[in-house]
Amino acid sequence: MPTESTTTFRIALGTDHAGFTHKEAVKQMLHSLGHETKDFGAFSEDSVDYPEFVRPAAEAVAKKLCDLGVVFGGSGNGEAMAANKIKGVRCALCWNLETAKLAKEHNDANVISIGQRQVSLQLTLEIVKAWINATFEEGRHLRRIRMLES
Repeated sequence: MPTESTTTFRIALGTDHAGFTHKEAVKQMLHSLGHETKDFGAFSEDSVDYPEFVRPAAEAVAKKLCDLGVVFGGSGNGEAMAANKIKGVRCALCWNLETAKLAKEHNDANVISIGQRQVSLQLTLEIVKAWINATFEEGRHLRRIRMLES
């Protein structure tokens, strides 16, 4: 298990109603680790449309108002798609520790998406920590990231 990062980040959070509970728990965990968060909603479990909350979170990362972002939904799929519509965002759907680590190490993901209906709360917290603590490996991966940006 990697050691805890001593770097603090500004992390954008966005969700729909189906990811609300996980977002709130991740926000608390991030604060306990010394990170700042910008919560773009949703702010309850009342039914809403995820693009209204995920898009502003992703835009905050793209505009460098936040260093990283975590978005949530029922499956996480639509949220990842919405985030990836924003130029400069590389959002990875994560469902275990390995996908989270590789999202950063190989893809330099600056946003991750997690499905609350797919991933337990405890695993979600571990995924977010693993992703934050991972480091982009650059090398051959940097060439591929540059290809995404063109």
